[in-house]
Amino acid sequence: MKLYTYWRSTTSYRVRIALNLKGLAYEPVPVNLVAGAQTAPDYASLNPGQGVPTVVLEDDTVLTQSMAILDWLEETHPNPALLPTDTTLRAKVRAAALIIAADVHPVNNLRVVAKLKSMGHSQQEAVDWMNDWMQRGLTAFDQLIDPGTPFCFGDAPGLAEICLVPQLYNAHRWGCDLAPFSRLTEIETRCLATPAFDAARPENQPDAN
Repeated sequence: MKLYTYWRSTTSYRVRIALNLKGLAYEPVPVNLVAGAQTAPDYASLNPGQGVPTVVLEDDTVLTQSMAILDWLEETHPNPALLPTDTTLRAKVRAAALIIAADVHPVNNLRVVAKLKSMGHSQQEAVDWMNDWMQRGLTAFDQLIDPGTPFCFGDAPGLAEICLVPQLYNAHRWGCDLAPFSRLTEIETRCLATPAFDAARPENQPDAN
């Protein structure tokens, strides 16, 4: 399969982690978001949302939206599992993941920040905006996860960590104060010590610059 990706895209980062955890081979196809490659007609016809990631399967089926792609991966390649078998716990894991995917990321992505700047806000105001939403989201995430496990909900990383670790990459990048979130950064360190997460790091991508 092909994965249309951008090295600093947190949504692409999520899918890279999941593919690595599942042991699935893929061909990365860089899409330079900063240069506007996502708006080129050929790519926009592939992904009308003009974002990344996009997955193209071997039969040319196109999948978009990172959370939908993660659902597809879990349903078609269930081992190792990204979600627990217990339905109530699955809902809790999804809730934590969606704090990042639905509450934080949508108001922090490149086009939102670009719109803020086009409305007259300074770079510092845009950074303050991003950090405010990250602080709020990480505070909620921290309260939703289990307090005494090595990872968010047990002994192995899953969907919650797949959303958390990329968001923490952005938090580090923009100078977000992570002092109140020592448990989350400890989980991040454990995740990044594993081959699947390490290989997915932005700096380890072929288009990193």
